[in-house]
Amino acid sequence: MATVTGSRPAPGTDSPSGEEDGFDLPELEDGHWMHHATRFAHTSFRAVARRLPYLVREAVTLAWSTSRRDTCAAIGLNLAAGVMTTLGLLATTGVLRELFAAGPTPDRVRAALPSLALAAAAVTAKGALTVSAGWAQARLIPQINYAVELRLFEATTAVELAAFDDAGFAEEMDRVRDRGMAEAASIVDHTVNLLTGVVGVLATAVAVTVIQPVLLPCLLLAAVPEAVTAVKMARRQYLHMLARITRRRRMWMLAHLMANRHTAAEVRAYQMRGFLLGQYRRMMTVETRALLRLARAQSTTRALGMSVGGVAAFAVYALLGGLLLTGVVALAAAATALLALQSARSSLGVAVFATNNLYEDALYYQDYRDFLDRARERVATGADRPTAGFDTIELDRVTLRYPNTETAAVDEVSLTLRRGEVVALVGENGSGKTTLAKLIAGLYRPTGGVIRWDGVDTTELDPEQTAAQVAVMTQDWWKFPFTAGQNIRIGRHERQPGQGGPSVEEAARAAAAHDMIADLPFGYDTLLDREFKNGQDLSGGQWQRLVAARSLYRDARLLICDEPSAALDARAEHALFQHLRRRPDRAVVLITHRLANVRHADQIFVMERGRLVQRGTHDELMAVDGLYRELFQLQASGYVAHGGGFGDPHPVDA
Repeated sequence: MATVTGSRPAPGTDSPSGEEDGFDLPELEDGHWMHHATRFAHTSFRAVARRLPYLVREAVTLAWSTSRRDTCAAIGLNLAAGVMTTLGLLATTGVLRELFAAGPTPDRVRAALPSLALAAAAVTAKGALTVSAGWAQARLIPQINYAVELRLFEATTAVELAAFDDAGFAEEMDRVRDRGMAEAASIVDHTVNLLTGVVGVLATAVAVTVIQPVLLPCLLLAAVPEAVTAVKMARRQYLHMLARITRRRRMWMLAHLMANRHTAAEVRAYQMRGFLLGQYRRMMTVETRALLRLARAQSTTRALGMSVGGVAAFAVYALLGGLLLTGVVALAAAATALLALQSARSSLGVAVFATNNLYEDALYYQDYRDFLDRARERVATGADRPTAGFDTIELDRVTLRYPNTETAAVDEVSLTLRRGEVVALVGENGSGKTTLAKLIAGLYRPTGGVIRWDGVDTTELDPEQTAAQVAVMTQDWWKFPFTAGQNIRIGRHERQPGQGGPSVEEAARAAAAHDMIADLPFGYDTLLDREFKNGQDLSGGQWQRLVAARSLYRDARLLICDEPSAALDARAEHALFQHLRRRPDRAVVLITHRLANVRHADQIFVMERGRLVQRGTHDELMAVDGLYRELFQLQASGYVAHGGGFGDPHPVDA
């Protein structure tokens, strides 16, 4: 992957990270925003120009697929504006010819009026066409942004969960989301600007050719130095920006730390204000010096460009003077040529700027397209066999290996779950309990072995209908910035009024969350995010009750509970587990380190290093030596007094 850091600069150069000032922040490579920066910085303008036809075709195709009407309008109106430019210059020649002709002044003015009216009409029409083209171009941008964003999120929400464990896939997704998606509209915008600039140059060239073909070399002579200078200016500015990007990101990081709700408490608790301000001042000092150097370099480049342009302009004027003296070119045509030269310079600058930006933006947009292709390969597929639930779920020598790992997270596990049972998965951290639960839930597909519902391989079942039978209550939840009621309702958001299943309030009561929600300022309509107006926040335990209510509202046939009471108080924990034991029509898979909660499970499966090492009821497992008995006794000892003192009031986290 191309990065922007490279080797450290020599002393006295513009260090991208400020090492010459002893700045001791860790390296922050910008792998997402500047992924193609080095490649573009070392690409010649000639190479960029050679790829232009492909890039223009790509951009036009994207725009066409988004809105044919606005694409036709943006391109067609700019072409029409170019025609008006040509007509305007031709009409200007007619005006000057009449004004420079012999005869009384009133007669010359009257003779010039028709051409003057035509020139005014052309200028007015060009202005109207340009505004209309800009309107169509502006309409394209939000439509393209909407289309590409929707396509990206359709892909990211459809891929299998295992894709997010693939570091390459996750990095590519972040890069595309951060920049690749944004550049889709940019390549269309820059393409239209490029066409506008090229049309302007061609329109001027056509006008000059019609007026006097011999003047065309004069136009080219003046335009070439302008183009070369514009390219050098753009490339110099880009390289300076490239050298400063890491420092700019560090400044952003420091600014984020000093003005952020989530860091505010620690910044104050550790009195970090002086430290952070000091680091920011030092970084700002280096950045200011870099900006001053950039201003000096830009001024030097601009001065050289103006000098070269001045020499070229002098050559053009000298050539025009010679053509005038020899009678090859009329005075009116020469004056029009000077006006055309100014118009061509402006159009050429637009075209050069758009070309540079179009090439770079297209690299990031290609990342976006490549990611969509890759995401389509990671979409979970299945057959279309319908299912409305199960009586048994059977795992037959099921294995799962995460990408780029040698050891299996779950290693040839075989077990059977039955509807109406509560099954507990027990083991130390890293034993594979959570991974096994995700396999049972269908969030992962096994890399070995088979999972069957009522004897049918799950790969033959409709994945949407299978997922509809599963609810997951996890200890790692996301604080969705919705109302309390919506946070519960998203457990089965498509449920219509009158359909079966518990109501929002019934689910909240079952999870011991109703009273907590009722105490909020707006009850179930309270927005749970303090960053918004009237928003509220909840404690960890309160959030876990809400998450539990969401899972119960889903009313699924298979309920996976992964540490569902990790943040709950004793009363809420007791209420939750009492509810879990009341439903004979569903299977419950329980993962918890608090082994007192699994004593009444119908089956207990003990995991160690990805393998199933014990199974049975609590009494059966306590009757034999083994891992379960050892872990249970370790926890129980924490509640038993020893030698007149007290044991550890907190049970060992097994």
